[in-house]
Amino acid sequence: MGGFPILSLMLLVPLLGGIACLFLDAKAARTVALLATLVDLALGIVLWLNFDIGGAQWQLTERVELFSGFSWALGIDGIALLLIELSVFLMPICIGASWNSIEKRVGEYMAAFLLMETLMIGVFCAQDIFLFYMFFEGGLIPMYLIIGIWGGHDRIYAAYKFFLYTLLGSVLMLVAMLWMVHTAGTTNIPTLMAYDFDPKVQTWLWLAFFASFAVKMPMWPVHTWLPAAHVQAPTAGSVILAGVLLKMGGYGFIRFSLPMFPDASATFGPLIWGLSMAAVVITSLIALVQHDMKKLIAYSSVAHMAIVTIGLFAFNEQGLEGSMMVMLSHGLVSGALFLSVGIIYDRLHTREIDRYGGLSINMPRYALFFMLFTMASVGLPGTSGFVGEFLSLAGIYQVSTWTTLVCATGIILGAAYMLYLYRRVAFGDQKNADAAAMADLDVRELLMVVPLGLAVLWMGVYPESFIAPMRADIAALEARIAHAAPAGDSKVAMGKEKPAQEASAHEGAH
Repeated sequence: MGGFPILSLMLLVPLLGGIACLFLDAKAARTVALLATLVDLALGIVLWLNFDIGGAQWQLTERVELFSGFSWALGIDGIALLLIELSVFLMPICIGASWNSIEKRVGEYMAAFLLMETLMIGVFCAQDIFLFYMFFEGGLIPMYLIIGIWGGHDRIYAAYKFFLYTLLGSVLMLVAMLWMVHTAGTTNIPTLMAYDFDPKVQTWLWLAFFASFAVKMPMWPVHTWLPAAHVQAPTAGSVILAGVLLKMGGYGFIRFSLPMFPDASATFGPLIWGLSMAAVVITSLIALVQHDMKKLIAYSSVAHMAIVTIGLFAFNEQGLEGSMMVMLSHGLVSGALFLSVGIIYDRLHTREIDRYGGLSINMPRYALFFMLFTMASVGLPGTSGFVGEFLSLAGIYQVSTWTTLVCATGIILGAAYMLYLYRRVAFGDQKNADAAAMADLDVRELLMVVPLGLAVLWMGVYPESFIAPMRADIAALEARIAHAAPAGDSKVAMGKEKPAQEASAHEGAH
């Protein structure tokens, strides 16, 4: 890129677009918001094309010293690249989903979404720890406003619960960051990732970061804010909340908890496995008895993100790659499912599953895409959901067979609640005349669901295009945490055993 500050430009475009929307009427605000997100999507494509797979770990870096101890430092590796691409891909779809459904304060609504895009991209490309914290916490504000102003009947309760849960966890993280910077003498994230903190202190630092990331994921039992937030949020709010904001917790584990506190991560690994097992089983069973479509998909999100955490704390490349693939797939699929709910909600203004039925008769195009996203959520081979879940379970199997066994039940339970949902909505008798009279997908809606469907199939059929950019970064992370990896109870050895001399030399290096 010849030193061109493309990352700063990607942050600036939606920010300026958001400011402009505040001074425009509804029609112009919608147009400006769509153009801003499409420009960022085009810049994201340029970013993808200019990322050198196999090159330096940190690329397209920018650094400007602002004042003592704080700098405008940006840069990406393969992991950050993929999450930025997910963000810029979903944002135009969110604007499209809001085109007709948002009628009051349209300019402010579009400004909130564009501000959130700036903050999301900033989280993934920040290389200064305090800059990361500002972006990470700043994302709370526009989402809080989106739920609280444009949400459903109980939007105030849901907005406050979302804000308080996520904010309280982050106060401890800030205290830990201040101590780390004082000890290591730097705010640079890549430098901190290679710094060896005292194992005794790592425990407290890990817990401080865990308090924030566990809520953000969200992990069971601090997940209770999520169903309320999803049910009350407008459709586009649910799409971006499930698609990107939940991934910030997983990104935090990858960027901070594992490389900076590897010994503490190994110590708390069994805790993570236990919470993940509980999440998969409990939230899947809760999803089975839901009558509200959004609430069902929200509980399924908790179960799917539990597959992410077991992969992250498997301490091997399969698990880590699987976790990233689940995050990317879940971003697409859960966003698509919430969009599918929003499409029929705009027609009938209810999310009650029993109010629908037989939609495949009068909405065949809708039923086709809804089926694709349902199959991807279940993890059907050939869709994005299969690759990540398989890799994550293969990774944790090397460490804990019992965890694998329990979490694998999530695939069965996931098939149960998703297929049960699809059968009640798309098949059966058309009991309600108003649902039977609903029109099929129009051009605007097709422009939203077709790209999502193609992306889901692309990831499922050719996952290498997504694994390749992050392979070297995952390998570097695995090498960093290898010395702390648990022995595991599996009798199956993945790959070839290292010769005894090579293994001992490898251990000595640590």
